Amino acid sequence: MGDLLPFRRPDDVAGDAAEPRPAAAPPRPRVRPPAEPEPLWREVAGEVLREQRHHRAQTLAAVAARAGISVQYLSEVERGRKEPSSEVLAAVTGALGLGLADLAGLVLRRLVPLDLSSRPSGPLGRPGGPVALAA
Repeated sequence: MGDLLPFRRPDDVAGDAAEPRPAAAPPRPRVRPPAEPEPLWREVAGEVLREQRHHRAQTLAAVAARAGISVQYLSEVERGRKEPSSEVLAAVTGALGLGLADLAGLVLRRLVPLDLSSRPSGPLGRPGGPVALAA
């Protein structure tokens, strides 16, 4: 077919007259400190749904009936055992008087706590960015 051409490394281009370079150290792998694994989204969402239901003093049966799902399924969703569809989440959050955006925001706050101390502040020491818009 064809001739194989040798691959030339940049070190070889200079020829034999150049002094050999010391071998570069291999990159060190990033080691994460041992920590608990991140929770799954469904687990945190289930916790939030259960807390919202308790906060509203609602029973599993009442919320499940309004959402149109079984009590057993709602219980499994709240315990993070089931991965509910967006339709089921919309029905459950609606039964609790919430929206999907409300649920997503509450879950996000659990997964990524807002730490303003590590963020740069705006003029006069006030928080900048989206936080300033909310104030």
